[in-house]
Amino acid sequence: MIIEKKPKYIFGLLKILKYIAKDKKSSAEKFEKELNKMLMLLKDNPQMYRKSYYFDDERYRDFIYSGYTIIYKVEEEKILILEIFKWQNR
Repeated sequence: MIIEKKPKYIFGLLKILKYIAKDKKSSAEKFEKELNKMLMLLKDNPQMYRKSYYFDDERYRDFIYSGYTIIYKVEEEKILILEIFKWQNR
């Protein structure tokens, strides 16, 4: 199974990383590294996180990481990483 990161996710992640880097660049790098490591776990177990609160469809899942919600969709051959946001900002 492959993981595909959609533009909305990438744009949101870049905004988050810029914000974190204002305080400490190494913290932003650590955040991204750890997040990517957690996302790679989805290859082996795409259903490991809860059904999405934002979609009424079992294929959409919510992964919570450090207060951020990552929405992803499980398809037959790939996992689409759709969006990242703070729940207060949605």
